[in-house]
Amino acid sequence: MNWDWSILIWIIYVGVLVAVCLRVIYETRSSSKTMAYLMLCIFVPVFGIIFYLLFGVNYWRKKLYDKKMTKDEKMLAALKNEISLYTEATVQKKDVLGEENMELAAMLIKDLHSPLTRRNRVKLLVNGEEKFPELLEALKQARHHIHLEYYIYEQDEIGMAIIELLIQKAREGVQVRFIYDDFGSPSIKKKIERRMRDAGIEVHPFHKVHFYLLANRINYRNHRKIIVIDGQTAFVGGINVSDKYINSNKKNKLYWRDTHLRIDGPGVYYLQYLFISDWNFCCPRSLKPEQLHFTPNKTIKEDTYLQVAASGPDSLQPSVMFSILQAIYLAKEEILITTPYFIPGDSILEALRIAALSGLSVKLLVPGICDSKFVNAASKSHYAELLLAGVEIYMYQKGFVHAKTLVTDNLLSIIGTANMDHRSFELNFEVNVILYDKPFATKMRNVFFEDLKHAEKINADRWYKRPAHEQFPERIARLFSPVM
Repeated sequence: MNWDWSILIWIIYVGVLVAVCLRVIYETRSSSKTMAYLMLCIFVPVFGIIFYLLFGVNYWRKKLYDKKMTKDEKMLAALKNEISLYTEATVQKKDVLGEENMELAAMLIKDLHSPLTRRNRVKLLVNGEEKFPELLEALKQARHHIHLEYYIYEQDEIGMAIIELLIQKAREGVQVRFIYDDFGSPSIKKKIERRMRDAGIEVHPFHKVHFYLLANRINYRNHRKIIVIDGQTAFVGGINVSDKYINSNKKNKLYWRDTHLRIDGPGVYYLQYLFISDWNFCCPRSLKPEQLHFTPNKTIKEDTYLQVAASGPDSLQPSVMFSILQAIYLAKEEILITTPYFIPGDSILEALRIAALSGLSVKLLVPGICDSKFVNAASKSHYAELLLAGVEIYMYQKGFVHAKTLVTDNLLSIIGTANMDHRSFELNFEVNVILYDKPFATKMRNVFFEDLKHAEKINADRWYKRPAHEQFPERIARLFSPVM
């Protein structure tokens, strides 16, 4: 009997394809992502299946992140009493937060147990030239501990300046713990790690990447940028540690526009909780929360109200996306968004269109100079429907805008690490700070309109009339944007 091996191979391939497609249907939550993976598997033979199995399957969530969630829940249970005390003291301040924003605050309290805190002093830091001097001075004042976690940490001039200071503080007896994302920070060498450890610094990569795990592990990145000092001061936002964020550096040819935040007060506590949770995930020796990790600063006279939203592969809900979506829906007059990567998904896209069609002023600031042509093409594919609804879209021309901010009604502000795309909402570990403070929102609004002076507004009529050969790559990129 002579076998036709081509038929047998075809039968096996079809069987594998059906099995993979069934897995896509049953395990992918997003309908748009499901369709993207199905199209990839069906219309790109062999490679589509390989791509899904490498990048689309969360092999590690069950094995690793369930363990992390269990540890997080135990620690969170110990902190719930503190959270309740802060929340009960502030939740009644509807006159400060606004009746509408109380719904957002209540959602984060219920979903994340994220405390709504007051008596915070906050400082807006625009670009690296404002962040890094502030950070270095704060690090010099550390007395008990310094906790850092970064997605990108470069061993360049500013990176080494911070490391030298950390080594100095460790030798003075300050406990220094440092987490870096193994994929995002490839420049951190074993030599400098040994030097830090020799000085007493505990340093660990988050989600160590090995070759045989490479493709899947790089899909789940710690995109957070958090520093907590003595449980009283924190830095969070979009600025990684790299010289390219410092525009006064003459080596930089490209202007980087980004936003960061300094917090002093009980708003630091949830950021501390996130750091300790991440630390206990990537470090063999667990860090038990102590009173010194959550030390109130009783000298603060300012009274900014804020909360923290965080999510990642270990989250039961996409809390960062939900908080942004709720902020958009609760807005009554104005929505101002800055994001370097705009691949928002249907829910946020529809929310922005509804807001604009309802008469709200909706402005979106995106890069005119982008660091990814494919992402840029996918972003542009959404512009026509937003423009049709009345959303104003501006393309930043001075350099690359990397800030991730949102301001609504000159009252609520969001600053953080999350881009407005599928990766930030579903795959990365992210953190945003929500501030309920009119004076701060006014500062944020002023910075936004200052940025618009260096941006080009998209003309809707000209955008609609672009030739087909310009629009076609954007349409193709959009098909695959849910799996980017």
